[in-house]
Amino acid sequence: MIGTPARMLVIACGALAREVAALRRANRWSSLDVKALPPELHNRPELIAGAVRREIRAQRGRYAGIFVAYAECGTKGALDAVLAEEGVERIAGAHCYEFFASPAVFAALSDAEPGTFYLTDFLLRHFERLVIRGLGIDRHPELLQTYFGNYRRLVYLAQAPDDESDRLAQGIAARLGLEYRMHRTGYGGLKQDLGAFANRWQAVQWRA
Repeated sequence: MIGTPARMLVIACGALAREVAALRRANRWSSLDVKALPPELHNRPELIAGAVRREIRAQRGRYAGIFVAYAECGTKGALDAVLAEEGVERIAGAHCYEFFASPAVFAALSDAEPGTFYLTDFLLRHFERLVIRGLGIDRHPELLQTYFGNYRRLVYLAQAPDDESDRLAQGIAARLGLEYRMHRTGYGGLKQDLGAFANRWQAVQWRA
């Protein structure tokens, strides 16, 4: 008799939790659980590696396989060092902009306009909290020019866009005084790498 596959875990950046959950539903990865770490860790990238290590060690005995839904994310190699020690893989890429858009497309966008500010679906939804209030611009409007004065363009890297998200992104670009462009990415490298992990572990478990 074929047994029930053991469960798998994705330790996700909180900025990717919604996208990971959407992929889980769409692909019927019923044996995959998601643990989201606070998205505010991106404001302190030196803390990401330690937070991921603690979660891996806290959860390892409960899961057949663990995947980390972070890119390098400014940890200066610390995250990769932890994952090498723990024997866990992550999404390929330097950051979410790169793996959503693909390395080639992101490089082309950056080369075309180095002064580009990027939005993802997550950052679009939480722009007021993470950027305007998080950077103190609501209390000190003069900081808007300090933070964004060197940008020339806003590119919305859209995972699942609709008319409302496009309108909101255009509004943010206008607020910042930036040229606007939307680029539809879908789930990019997140879908590819997470799918490879989920399908590999499910196949191993069903054969066991």
